[in-house]
Amino acid sequence: MAIPEPKFTIGIEEEYLLVDKETRDLTPEPPAALLSKAEAALRGRVSPEFLRSQIEVGTHVCHSVQEARDQLIELRSTVSTTATEFGLAPIAASTHPFAHWESQHHTNKERYNLIAKDLQYVVRRMVICGMHVHVGIDDDDLRIDLLGQAPYFLPHLLALSTSSPFWQGEQTGLKSYRLSVFDELPRTGLPHTFSSYSEYERTIDLMVSAGLIEDASKIWWDLRPSARFPTLEMRITDVCPLIEDAIAIAALYQCILRLLYRLRRQNQRWRHYPPFLIRENRWRAQRYGIEEGMVDFGRGAMVPFSDLIEELFELVAEDAAFFGCAPEVTHARTILQRGTSADRQLERYAKVKSEGGSERDALVAVVDELVAETAAVPGAGMTTILEGENAKTPRR
Repeated sequence: MAIPEPKFTIGIEEEYLLVDKETRDLTPEPPAALLSKAEAALRGRVSPEFLRSQIEVGTHVCHSVQEARDQLIELRSTVSTTATEFGLAPIAASTHPFAHWESQHHTNKERYNLIAKDLQYVVRRMVICGMHVHVGIDDDDLRIDLLGQAPYFLPHLLALSTSSPFWQGEQTGLKSYRLSVFDELPRTGLPHTFSSYSEYERTIDLMVSAGLIEDASKIWWDLRPSARFPTLEMRITDVCPLIEDAIAIAALYQCILRLLYRLRRQNQRWRHYPPFLIRENRWRAQRYGIEEGMVDFGRGAMVPFSDLIEELFELVAEDAAFFGCAPEVTHARTILQRGTSADRQLERYAKVKSEGGSERDALVAVVDELVAETAAVPGAGMTTILEGENAKTPRR
């Protein structure tokens, strides 16, 4: 029996770090009133995260990329405005340029207390944020089928999103150091391939009955069937300071899933490549972002990332037209032209240093840029919620 076309609804979750506007460092103890006020304004679309210095937002189920974009603008604007009242500002970056993880504390909730007890030192280092994109696929077996095919494209999405080149005041040499930190957790990385939804269920049930996990939400793969919704949840990407970059990646992911569904409808499927090979491109995205090429496994050769993205545009052109999101998808060209957040952070840091600024000056300048980009409303020009453009550099 033919599988009805999925709804392909979309939802986006983003995690932000909360920065003290005076010191530009993370605030380890944000006031409880901040979250309460944001919750009252956003009605179920904002929540605490593992660390107290983090906050998470999530759109409702959206029927178009444009609807998701509008909600994301509202969410960021509300969190930014609310945080400002308490002398704080959110940054949509996957690491803070100079904060130290030892100074952070986890949120006192049962789930987070259990995670802290179970994972110990490893989870204490998780001063990282990501973007998760849910796409609605009601049929269980189709969801598992696409779970096995979509990982080929995950490195491409990661490369476009990179925003974590710094860690504890040092340049890491990686564009997404967040992934290195996250991969220390168990049950992370590329997803396992299952033959059916029933096999997936049996696997999860075994882990639950053995007492290894409470439920499937403790599976932290780069791509997973959501434990709460009938969606396939993409989790590999860094969070993007610029909303339009985030939306471009979400739109590409939605189109990729429909491309794979169309192939199945035609009794075809994306060629299977060993996870060993896909992990190489994953590493290249993590290390170089968009600057270096990736391996085209069909050709058996390294290909410039820009060429791979143009080929991807061709593959999903029909799907972008179907969803009416071609401009959002092709915004990826803008990301290639101006660089990802990681590229911009490194450029800002180098510029301040070249002008005679200290190490601290350069790192603070990166934070200021992240605050301004996170608060910027698309189409309205860059804004900042610091104390004016000439905000004083904090004392050393």
